Amino acid sequence: MKKIGFIDYELDNWHANNYPQMIREASGGTYEVAYAWAYQDRPGGMSNREWAETFGAKLMNSPEEVIEAADVLVVLAPNDPQMHELLCQKPLASGKRTYVDKTFAPDKASAERIFANAEAHGTPCFSTSALRFSQELDTIDTDAIETIYSEGPGTVEIYSIHQIEPLVRLMKTRVTRLMALAGSEHPSFVIEFEDGRRVQMVQRDDPSWGFRMQIVDKDNAASIVNIESNYFDLFIKEMIRFFDTGIIPVPHEQTIDVCAIRATALEAVKRPFEWVEVNR
Repeated sequence: MKKIGFIDYELDNWHANNYPQMIREASGGTYEVAYAWAYQDRPGGMSNREWAETFGAKLMNSPEEVIEAADVLVVLAPNDPQMHELLCQKPLASGKRTYVDKTFAPDKASAERIFANAEAHGTPCFSTSALRFSQELDTIDTDAIETIYSEGPGTVEIYSIHQIEPLVRLMKTRVTRLMALAGSEHPSFVIEFEDGRRVQMVQRDDPSWGFRMQIVDKDNAASIVNIESNYFDLFIKEMIRFFDTGIIPVPHEQTIDVCAIRATALEAVKRPFEWVEVNR
């Protein structure tokens, strides 16, 4: 059985609490989360030691101890991308296969620095939104897409990546600029791609909303896509495949673009009805 090491900001979060079981099931028991370390205890939540006892992992005293003991690594901090550059520094210099949780980085520059560290040390790594691997996306004729209306739950800061990444995957070209059609309370965006096509993305800060799209093709025919597949299971299987093979399933260039688009969206809500250029 191969041992996974978790490196986190605060271990008591939804991803750290659910990945261990998902990984056991997706790998057929060939992988387990065996070691963990986090920068601090979560205020008001489980301490890191309590988390380790709950999930059967050995709490280590430093990221270096996790790196030395584990076969492969997962850097979490899913809601704190501003911590990833610090948390990734040593794992991505280790040469060991590493998954870095969403959101990879708060902006393009830090995303580029994180990947540069990995490339300098020959460390295979990737990052993604689980929504990228939704089964429904596999059946879409991407060459026929003219425009997309996309909506999903949660805040722009934490959850917009779950819409941005599928849009980047489907449109297959880069984003040039964004416009927010409302302020931060009801954020909605027009996103323009370099081939001139535009999509609209609505972020509803309501957890009861699911992820859905209306896709209009070049013949003006529309189809509704409701994301109902178990995208987390599909994503975890991709993570295990990466650990087994070292084959990176998401190009680093797309991950950098996704980070740049998200950063632009956060800026655009401060300047509604104004085009904001994406730093590319």
